[in-house]
Amino acid sequence: MLTEEKIRKMPAKDYMNKDQLEFFEQRLLDLRKETEAHIEEVKHELSHYEFEPDDNDRASLEEERATMLRIIERESKLLPKIQYSLKQIKEGNYGYCEETGEPIGIERLLLRPTATLSTEAKSLSEAKERHYSDLDRE
Repeated sequence: MLTEEKIRKMPAKDYMNKDQLEFFEQRLLDLRKETEAHIEEVKHELSHYEFEPDDNDRASLEEERATMLRIIERESKLLPKIQYSLKQIKEGNYGYCEETGEPIGIERLLLRPTATLSTEAKSLSEAKERHYSDLDRE
């Protein structure tokens, strides 16, 4: 099995070869398992909250609860992205930008294995979002 270090040292011509695809597939499967386990852990913690009669304690617990719910929401949104990336591996499209068709790059995929856009395409997309949100404020 490849390691991050070995992948980084591979020549560009080996981009998304069989070994790299297997590496990222395993990384995505591990990420899915960890994410699902963390969601269940947080849900379990939420189910054990008790009513606090003291207003200050109750306020603190409500804030913690709201934070936990945001964690569940954020991580629940990650699961379909993981599933989509696993599908892309099976279809032979993983690692390539959906906008340009260019390689996303090993470094970006190591940091964000669910990435679907190259750094350049993502930057352009974010710039467009900022531009249109600025227009909405006018």
